[in-house]
Amino acid sequence: MVDTFYTRLGEEALTRLVAAFYRRVKADDLLGPMYPPEDWEGAERRLRDFLIFRFGGPDQYIQERGHPRLRMRHAPFKIGVAERDRWLDLMGAAMKEVGIPEDLAPTLGGFFAQVADFMRNHEEG
Repeated sequence: MVDTFYTRLGEEALTRLVAAFYRRVKADDLLGPMYPPEDWEGAERRLRDFLIFRFGGPDQYIQERGHPRLRMRHAPFKIGVAERDRWLDLMGAAMKEVGIPEDLAPTLGGFFAQVADFMRNHEEG
């Protein structure tokens, strides 16, 4: 088996990470309202499947959704510095909660920071 981030971290850890993240998002006053209340399960599944694929696991996300097109899919939402920072704060707390190993946390955190900044589509002011 090829040694990938996915094989080192595992699907179960990514599933727990995404669940911990969405527990926080549901209660968050800034990010929570961006999500359709009837689609929390779908949002959680899509992020989990995306992360699994992105880090070397099965390509369920691609089979179901095609190319991620993250900016296009997030275009309807105002994502500025505050939204980016909150997303990163909630994901960082989720990473700590599930105990992402110290040797993997910088890679995962760096990826999240890059993607969160890429999602910005609104300048404050």
